[in-house]
Amino acid sequence: MRVFVILPAAGIGTRMAAGGASTPAPKQFLAIGGVPVLVRSVRAFLAVPRVDAVCVAVRAHERERVEAQMLEYKLGPRVHMVEGGDDRQHSVGNALAALECDADDVVLVHDAVRPLIDPATIERTIDAVVKHGAAIVGLPAVDTIKQVERTADGAIVTATIPRERIVHAQTPQGARFGLMRRAFVEAEADGFSGTDEASLLERAGVEVAVVQGSARNFKITQPGDIELAEFYLGKATADSRG
Repeated sequence: MRVFVILPAAGIGTRMAAGGASTPAPKQFLAIGGVPVLVRSVRAFLAVPRVDAVCVAVRAHERERVEAQMLEYKLGPRVHMVEGGDDRQHSVGNALAALECDADDVVLVHDAVRPLIDPATIERTIDAVVKHGAAIVGLPAVDTIKQVERTADGAIVTATIPRERIVHAQTPQGARFGLMRRAFVEAEADGFSGTDEASLLERAGVEVAVVQGSARNFKITQPGDIELAEFYLGKATADSRG
């Protein structure tokens, strides 16, 4: 059994624009502590010896930039690239088609802009995929969750959903290669677009287990998230020094 990781990194990060100003680069190329977000995400998976390869899906015109970063940070031969698509599902589908996997190999998909994922969570996710066939990282809901109906005057509460039945989905999200590939093929054949890999697996009748996530494993999407990531990194450095 081998373990492969897909990092879809073809997004343009429109939500990172603040006050109408554009960012100097897509969010995966912004720096945290002097290191690009994408590089930090790749490093996190390379730190797990069980990971055989990391496949980064990027837009064609960004390939040269990513190749230069991989060389600059000496990320090594386990990192490969594939051309990304117009959306996440297309990018991951391209990567799945490019991977030379056996049906029982493990494939994890991780948001390239969740750079603070830790090796222990990655290990637990791999173990959960091996045991259950498919798994995602999730964070239990803390706030009360309301179901609403949208109206012309705004949202109207229709029900309260018990918190113990809710998790906030994070990544990695993974499955045995055969299950993941089948879920993507079926979705493409039916013209179905999902919000994440788990939604495609669920639709294909695959049971998906949940691995405990953490607040640190957040997705950089908005102005201010870079500062929050810097805070977490600074805290981790201070903690390691005792």
